[in-house]
Amino acid sequence: MVEASYIIAAILFVFSLAGLSKQETAQKGIYVGIAGMVVAVGATLFGDNVSNLGFILAAMLGGGLLGVRWANKVEMTAMPEMVAILNSFGGLAAVFIGYNSFMDHSITDPVMLGINSTLVYLGVFIGLVTFVGSLVAWGKLNGKVKSSALTLPHRHKMNLVALVAVTAMLIQFVAAGPAASGWTLAIMSIIAVAFGIHLVMSIGGADMPVVVSMLNSYSGWAGAATGLLIGNDLLIVIGALVGSSGAILSYVMCKAMNRSFISVIAGGFGADESAASGEVVEGEYQVTDAEQVADMLKNSKNVIITPGYGMAVAQAQYPVQEITERLRAMGVNVRFGIHPVAGRLPGHMNVLLAEAKVPYDIVLEMDEINDDFDDTTTVLVIGANDTVNPAAKEPGSPIAGMPVLEVWNAENVVVFKRSMATGYAGVQNPLFFKDNTQMLFGDAKESVSAIAKALAA
Repeated sequence: MVEASYIIAAILFVFSLAGLSKQETAQKGIYVGIAGMVVAVGATLFGDNVSNLGFILAAMLGGGLLGVRWANKVEMTAMPEMVAILNSFGGLAAVFIGYNSFMDHSITDPVMLGINSTLVYLGVFIGLVTFVGSLVAWGKLNGKVKSSALTLPHRHKMNLVALVAVTAMLIQFVAAGPAASGWTLAIMSIIAVAFGIHLVMSIGGADMPVVVSMLNSYSGWAGAATGLLIGNDLLIVIGALVGSSGAILSYVMCKAMNRSFISVIAGGFGADESAASGEVVEGEYQVTDAEQVADMLKNSKNVIITPGYGMAVAQAQYPVQEITERLRAMGVNVRFGIHPVAGRLPGHMNVLLAEAKVPYDIVLEMDEINDDFDDTTTVLVIGANDTVNPAAKEPGSPIAGMPVLEVWNAENVVVFKRSMATGYAGVQNPLFFKDNTQMLFGDAKESVSAIAKALAA
């Protein structure tokens, strides 16, 4: 019955991932995933090899209450940090189970002992890298750690030396056996902590969404190793699903950002050294107000709205939906252009717009809409910066080669910002100084609400 339940749960998880791949079915995908987890946990608790059920239920109750309270308090703007922390929990769990399996000397068969030692070593290494790397990512996302990349001298060589040392110690660890390999595991753990910190510190702020996705993948592989250690088939399947889907998502995002997949998984390994700093753009900019923008929108045929993290911070998605409805009622063709890494988590903007009931069919990805800016009357850039930065087209820029929404090709561009500060990547934006760009300063929610009010007048 337990094995049959595990098969059912695994199938539900696959259907959950399939549902999450589209906005229209994402909510159903969540419900299917919840159902799969209920089946999985229930089957595990009622299995024959489970003891101390009271302690397990108490831990589940405490963790569940903490999770519900935390999830209800977290804002959408802080969701990336929460995901990073949850990744760290998964890595830490793998570390605890790995050390526990190392201290269990019940395996006597030499072949099985070698396999178990390999799994212990890999589980602890991947778990520690995931744990400390996720903590650093959390710090970068909430501003406690500088978002700029740490560029130590010979950092690529240090990464390579660390990986070679860890591989050599793996061979020694398996050959020596549990009784004589404790120091090897301890030294490897220290290297894993240093490697995990350097891995994420070496990656700049613009690439953090990819890093969070990759760390999610690492936590999945750590879970799969844990499943092999404790002989839980479902944990192996779940870990493989999370690990592979996270890796695929990271690869897709790297491709969309013109970033090297190897540079992400190896902490900047192979990154272009020339892209270290961008030129500071100086010039004059034009300032507008809500009434002028409303008049511009009324006289527009095609309007594209490109949201960014600033919209999430201001919680401006609801007044944005309001002006969308008003403009569409006037016969204006309104659509949204979403960059793959808008915000600080994949799909961040899509979730916000869906929350505000913006129709799915007018929310388009960058590749679908980039060619349409030439025929667009007005573009509203609401809280976006790096994802609409033409500096990405300039060699030598820190974001050189990163595909961006080419909003400057439109007839008119209105940028909603609090100030002329740079974006998360720390790069100046020449868009602000172009002749067809006007700046609307202030809180995005208040600015969009004022435009909605002017449209209704």
